[in-house]
Amino acid sequence: MTAFFGGFDLVELFKATMVLFAVIDIVGSIPIIIKLKEQSGEIHALRTSIVSLLIMVSFLFLGESILNLFHVDVNSFAVAGSLILFAMSLEMILGVQLFRDEPSGKTASIVPLAFPIIAGAGSMTSIISLRAEYESINIVLAIIINIALVYLVLILTKHIERLLGPGGIAILKKVFGIILLSIAIKLFSSNVTTLF
Repeated sequence: MTAFFGGFDLVELFKATMVLFAVIDIVGSIPIIIKLKEQSGEIHALRTSIVSLLIMVSFLFLGESILNLFHVDVNSFAVAGSLILFAMSLEMILGVQLFRDEPSGKTASIVPLAFPIIAGAGSMTSIISLRAEYESINIVLAIIINIALVYLVLILTKHIERLLGPGGIAILKKVFGIILLSIAIKLFSSNVTTLF
């Protein structure tokens, strides 16, 4: 335990926090959160945050072992995540419904919000990369800081929705739908070549 806390470094913590903040991009996910809220009626901010935290911390210590257990590599995992993000981006851009099952507040809080939007392939790949460079304590604290920001955004979604209004939300959905589509394509193209 002493060794775990002994590796604390403020610079490492800051860098790891910034990397995860960019990858999770919870601010950019606001239109998706609003869309899920419209479909499910509500989003459970605390449940989403706790599940995301558990997934990310578990993946930090057990990720590669869990994937290996199912004979799945990180690249295959990333490709699967990119396909889900691709489908969600098409819904946002085209205004179509691909996911026929209307999620409840409970299920939407876990899938697709906690996973793969927050604790997705990008986050998990980043965590594995960070683990090679930084001490575990700094990565764990960076995850906690980011999940605290996620929780804050989730509980403020109603206020953000009111502030933007229907027109603003519609524009944001289209814009971030295109950004999400770009992320999905990049994630897919950078990982699919390693599978063949």
